[in-house]
Amino acid sequence: MIETMGEKAIQEIKQLLQLSESMEQVVNPYEVSAKDGGKIDYDKIVEKFGCKRVDQSLIDRVHRLTSRDPHVFLRRGVFFAHRDFNEILDSFERGDKFYLYTGRGPSSEALHLGHLIPFMFTKYLQEAFKVPVVIQLTDDEKFMWSKTLKVEDTKRLARENIKDIIACGFDVEKTFIFSNIEHAGTFYENTLKIGKCVTVNKANAIFGFAGEDPVGKMGFPPVQAAPSFASSFQHLFLGKDNNLRCLIPCAIDQDPYFRMTRDVAPRLDYSKSALIESKFLPSLKAMNGKMSASNPNSAIYVTDTTKDIKKKVNSAFSGGKDNSTEQENAGADLEVDIPFKYLSFFLDDDAELEHIKKEYGEGRMLSGPVKQRLTEVLTEVVEKHRKARAAVTDEMVNAFMAVRPLPKMFD
Repeated sequence: MIETMGEKAIQEIKQLLQLSESMEQVVNPYEVSAKDGGKIDYDKIVEKFGCKRVDQSLIDRVHRLTSRDPHVFLRRGVFFAHRDFNEILDSFERGDKFYLYTGRGPSSEALHLGHLIPFMFTKYLQEAFKVPVVIQLTDDEKFMWSKTLKVEDTKRLARENIKDIIACGFDVEKTFIFSNIEHAGTFYENTLKIGKCVTVNKANAIFGFAGEDPVGKMGFPPVQAAPSFASSFQHLFLGKDNNLRCLIPCAIDQDPYFRMTRDVAPRLDYSKSALIESKFLPSLKAMNGKMSASNPNSAIYVTDTTKDIKKKVNSAFSGGKDNSTEQENAGADLEVDIPFKYLSFFLDDDAELEHIKKEYGEGRMLSGPVKQRLTEVLTEVVEKHRKARAAVTDEMVNAFMAVRPLPKMFD
């Protein structure tokens, strides 16, 4: 008999989903916001969620174990929190294997830069540790949550998004991409097992489902949980079902799903998944949320032209002062300055970023040159992605999605 989640675990997870009013912010899989234009407080998220900070010792250890320079997202603190990442490194150092799992909910024709961050980082992890990746397209979730999209729409958007994902440079010999609607088998068996561990009342407590929500929403959390168990992919990991660990790079707002998953895992005799979690790429308009696909002006898309990027960057919220005299006297407020924040994500040169931080923060540089440099950096990122995306064919999508063994996945 499968044991259901304990009441204590449910209460803990419930507390994670809705941060207290005193924190003046909401961070969960469905909403990310801070009140009155404030910025997201990541220290309080770590405290409430109970995860740990990625410290310099972990970054140095990744460098030592892989003999590769740490990714810019790692050394700049974009991926800032984790659950058991140290244990993944322990097992890797002992010679044990692990795999990576990340995903995308296909709701738009093209990805924006915020969407790309977990894929860019996962591709780095794949190359650095020489491990396989499974990538889930939750087209079923987007169909269930949308008031307008049909099943055919979400399936089509999934394939379009897969082209953007492939363009990040994943190795077809180490990567399996699947959509929930098209994929079944043991994967679905695990969703059933996980789903049986969580009652309707407890799902309501964890995820805040309301009476008017479609019943299908309640069935989705196990679907997102299942890929973190190796037995969901018999064609990849047959014989390693229970002891092969999974590392999940994701944004911090996805943490509640995997708190639930980690609680269920021992009841199914599976290893707990580990996580390494990122901050949000903020909206161009303010630091109080994340870049949103529902507001085109808040986001840089991989389909944006150089003209689009320049226009959006120039209208981004600035921490610089209103005139040159004030700027020279007081300097820019880098805590709220969106162009500088974006440079900290995408400008690879540490020395140049430090120079801009000092000059701009102390008033010797105006916001104009900062925005101009960001426009150059983002244009380069988008143009590089656009060229790679243009080379992705439907046949390549089919190759990545084919249910097949990956004999070289750990080479």
